[in-house]
Amino acid sequence: MPSTASRPTSAPPRNAPSARVPNTRRPPREATPAARFRAHLRRAAPALLAYAAVRLTVLLVVTVWAHHQHHGLWPTLAAQWDANWYLGIADHGYAHRLGTEHDANNLAFFPLYPVLIKAFAVLTPGTRATTGLVIAVVSSFAAAWGIYSVGSHLHGRRVGVLLTVLWAALPVGLVQWMGYTESLFTACAAWSLYAVLTGRWLWAASLASLAGLTRPTGIAVAAAVTATALVSLRHGFSARALAAAALAPAGWLGYVGWVGLRVGRWDGYFAVQRLWNNEWDGGLETLQRMQQVLAFDSTPQLFLVMVTVTLLASMALYVLSAWDRQPLPLLVFTGVLLLIVLGSGGVYFPRARFLLPGFPLLLPLALHISRASARFRALSLTAALVVAAYCGAYMVLVWPSAP
Repeated sequence: MPSTASRPTSAPPRNAPSARVPNTRRPPREATPAARFRAHLRRAAPALLAYAAVRLTVLLVVTVWAHHQHHGLWPTLAAQWDANWYLGIADHGYAHRLGTEHDANNLAFFPLYPVLIKAFAVLTPGTRATTGLVIAVVSSFAAAWGIYSVGSHLHGRRVGVLLTVLWAALPVGLVQWMGYTESLFTACAAWSLYAVLTGRWLWAASLASLAGLTRPTGIAVAAAVTATALVSLRHGFSARALAAAALAPAGWLGYVGWVGLRVGRWDGYFAVQRLWNNEWDGGLETLQRMQQVLAFDSTPQLFLVMVTVTLLASMALYVLSAWDRQPLPLLVFTGVLLLIVLGSGGVYFPRARFLLPGFPLLLPLALHISRASARFRALSLTAALVVAAYCGAYMVLVWPSAP
């Protein structure tokens, strides 16, 4: 028998680690930014695939229609109307004076999109029109991802996907894949609003500032961030929230101020807008045009009917959004957007396009469809897709003016 002196006087606990064996297990590491990005992308993949399916279906219908009309589709998507103005800014810069000619001063167009065209044109093959269209398409997917993120954060993944599909299937949704600023602006707005909802104040303000460099309605994004940040201060001081409130309108104010300096008058930007017949009139001209289309014109043009229905539906959806008590940043954003679009004079026909970035207005529809039967969801989304395809083709192949 072995000697008792070789035995330990007391046995260590069964689960106690040996003093001579180091603990090799590492504490769990936080996910890297790349890992978080991939995880977020995997969650958003169904929404992005659905978005791509809607847009490709609409594009196929437009392509077939254009082929039967022997119509060139590429110039229409990449280099006509507003797209031509942005390409001109990318090529030659901005005007140096106000002038007196109507509908001719390119200072009315905000700078972020043409700056991106000029910057990326040296890296991409083809013309600057191709570069602009690529930027718009890529931005549209960024926008769809942001829209999904807002909807999913508030109401779950199903609502996030439905919200994205409804935005893709808007009657003027073809503009999302044209050389226009709507996709870039919506991407900035959606991610800015998502950042506000998740408490990322400086991200929200930075994206709001970029939105303010993209479109005149960028002030709506800035208002949403600034108002929410200031309200949050009631619950305790936050240097980040205060900084966000100040930074959010910087892009919009910076461009408006720069135009004033360029033309030598403090109201230079608004003088430019007057040359484009855009002035605030409290909605008087909007009401007159609605009456004309719906009551006085015996044969109204189909596109103008669609624009009018879109405006009326947007107002009704805003009431429903307020009734549903949407978060403050969403209500401020869509409220200011509606005030600008409905309360300004000027051309009437682009106003459905001007409201395209107002995706939170679609949340009541997404919620209703998510709670309905599978059959109702299928019928609703199919109807929306058919309308989007027909209206998109009509908008660029039949309607004789800008979208």
